Amino acid sequence: MSKDFYETLGVSRSASESDIKKAYRKLTMQYHPDRNLDNPEEAAEKFKEIQKAYDILSDPQKKAAYDQFGHAAFEQGMGGGAGGFGGGGFGGFEEFSGGFGGAQGFDFGDIFSQMFGGAGGSRQPNYQGEDISYRVEITLEEAATGVKRQITIPTYEECDVCHGSGAKAGTKATTCSTCHGSGTVHVRQAIFQIQQTCPTCGGTGKEIKEPCLKCHGAGRVKASKTVEVNIPAGIDDGQRIRLTGEGEPGTHGAPNGDLYIHVSVAAHKIFQRDPEIPTDLHCELPISFATAALGGEVEVPTLDGKVKLNIPAGTQNGKKMRVKGKGVKSVRSSLVGDLYCHVVVETPINLTDRQKELLEEFETISTGLDRSQTPRQKSFWERLKEKFD
Repeated sequence: MSKDFYETLGVSRSASESDIKKAYRKLTMQYHPDRNLDNPEEAAEKFKEIQKAYDILSDPQKKAAYDQFGHAAFEQGMGGGAGGFGGGGFGGFEEFSGGFGGAQGFDFGDIFSQMFGGAGGSRQPNYQGEDISYRVEITLEEAATGVKRQITIPTYEECDVCHGSGAKAGTKATTCSTCHGSGTVHVRQAIFQIQQTCPTCGGTGKEIKEPCLKCHGAGRVKASKTVEVNIPAGIDDGQRIRLTGEGEPGTHGAPNGDLYIHVSVAAHKIFQRDPEIPTDLHCELPISFATAALGGEVEVPTLDGKVKLNIPAGTQNGKKMRVKGKGVKSVRSSLVGDLYCHVVVETPINLTDRQKELLEEFETISTGLDRSQTPRQKSFWERLKEKFD
């Protein structure tokens, strides 16, 4: 029996999208195969469960279907658009697929196909390979320029003993004695006759009397493979890359599943990405009191080196200054964002006697400053005056 997806992630059914994402990140870090070298196979299985649960619960439509129907929403009969009635006269039912009672992907055509069986659309087992999800963490610099990563993922390969037949050496599979090779059986329930996948052969039409000792009749064994992933410049935290056909291999000639790379961009010590405009970067720019008052030229860090930035005289704390073209490239175009430096005027500490003397002298001669020289003080006193007048 499949484990509850909420239980897999360790969250309640009322968990927010943020809580689900936080739990997913914590668990993938804990069970990543690269961090569990003492028991990589068990970690890989757990990692796969976590990824599968997150793929469902992070998608609002899939989550809604799961909340209402559980695992059945993603099993046979709930997939939508798979079979129906073909030309059997009931094809119109498929027009309602995916919109009844909040169940995404609910297929009425499939229900009637099972009831009346043989109306041109009998459902066959799905031999397509499973999709695989894998989390990759990169730096902000790598996200800005793009990077290639080689990852090792769990997969299956043909059994080298039975060469994929699943039968013990010297034997071979025979026609299934239950379904006689059709892969399906008919079961009568009340007034209906329902067509189901054969429970003996699992829909293959073949029966293995003496299974292979290595693969136990599966015809394949667990393995791993290395895949090179090209992460494009400009990718943002939480985005994913799909590699078609790089998931688990299908069986009986069916296509492979897909590989989904979930990209996580590590927090940077200096820069923060703009949540509204991901191509723009922000950073703090500490400057001295003298530079803020008198103006001057300072060095500003960027992702690809330092640049000079002119600080106008009289710059106030919190002023935002733009460095054009020093942000991140857009993942969808050649557009490059900007870097915004937020000025922080630092108050000096651990002053020497001479520095204190000069500042005291400055304070003395500043007592009679015109209000136009201290705009914030001017604004403060004007607001105060309005309040008490």
